[in-house]
Amino acid sequence: MKATQAIKPSEVKRDWIVVDAAGKRFGKVLTEVATLLRGKHKPYFTPNVDCGDFVIIINAEKVEFSGTKLDTKLYHRHTGYFGGVKTEKLGDLLNNNPAKLYRLAVRGMLPKTNLAKEMIKKLKVYAGNEHPHTAQVKVEVK
Repeated sequence: MKATQAIKPSEVKRDWIVVDAAGKRFGKVLTEVATLLRGKHKPYFTPNVDCGDFVIIINAEKVEFSGTKLDTKLYHRHTGYFGGVKTEKLGDLLNNNPAKLYRLAVRGMLPKTNLAKEMIKKLKVYAGNEHPHTAQVKVEVK
């Protein structure tokens, strides 16, 4: 019998993957990105090691939503002061700062540990078609 091999953080090989969000559903893009960031698509996945790849999301503004989510879904945050609850609509957040929207949504799909902080740093979100990481990219997901 062969024993399962646990990989060390120094042995992890990271790729740069480009995900085009144009015309895709928001949730489908997020689950795909969370899987890539976590490294679950690799044969040597280890839960306690950050084995994920770098992920670049382009065309973040052109993602699709079902129903009336753009007008009805709300994101809340608290400033830390009394009565300091701030609320933003999904549509406003998508228009003003799509990178923040994607980070909030993907962060909820990652484990609630210090590993998630390292994984979310490997996510790059760009509203348009251009990104400055063309030298690193080897894989493009359509």
